[in-house]
Amino acid sequence: MATVDHAAHPPVAHQSSRVDARTLGMFLFIASEIMLFGSFFTIYFFVRVAAGTPWPTPPNQLPVFVAGMNTIILVTSSFTMHWALQSIKRGNRSGLKAGLVLTFLLGLTFLLTQILEYSRIGFTPHTDAFGSVFFGLTGLHGAHVFVGLTLLAAATIRAFRGHYSEEHHHGVEIPGIYWHFVDVMWIVVYTTVYIL
Repeated sequence: MATVDHAAHPPVAHQSSRVDARTLGMFLFIASEIMLFGSFFTIYFFVRVAAGTPWPTPPNQLPVFVAGMNTIILVTSSFTMHWALQSIKRGNRSGLKAGLVLTFLLGLTFLLTQILEYSRIGFTPHTDAFGSVFFGLTGLHGAHVFVGLTLLAAATIRAFRGHYSEEHHHGVEIPGIYWHFVDVMWIVVYTTVYIL
C-alpha cells in the first residue's frame, strides 16, 4: 500500500457546504456586522422612543433631500456592481471594468457628499444624544463604505490586470456581496434616521 506524502501535497480541505468557503466567510462576516449595526439601532431606538427625545432635537435639521440624492447614488452603485459581476460571468471584460469603475466612483461620490454634509450640518457628536446617535450610525456606515471602496479599488486594479475570467470571478463576487450589504444598510439608516 502506497503512502501519501502530505507534506509535499496537503489533502484537499473538506467542504461540507455547497456554498464556496470564501463566499460563506463573507456571509458570516456580514452577519456579525448586522449585529454591530443592531447595537447602534438599539441605542437609536432607546434615545428616540424610550427616552422620548425629539428627532431631530430642535433647532437641528437633517438634510433629507441631500441624503435622499445620496441614497439614489448608492442604490445605483448596486446596479453597476451587479453589471460588473454579470459581465465577467459572460466573459465581457469591458463590462467588468466599466462596472467596477462606475461603482467605485459612485461610492466615492456618496462618501464625499456624506463628509461635506458633516461639515455643514450645524451640530456635532458631543452636542447632545441626538448628535451622538446621528454621527454614530452614519459614521459607522461611512466606515463600511470606506472599506467597500478599498475592496472595490483592489478588484478594479486586478480587473485591469486581467485577473478574472468566466470561471474565476470570486474576487469580484465577494466584494460585490459586501457592497450590496453596505447599500441595503444605508437604506435602513436613511429610512430610520432621516425619514421616520
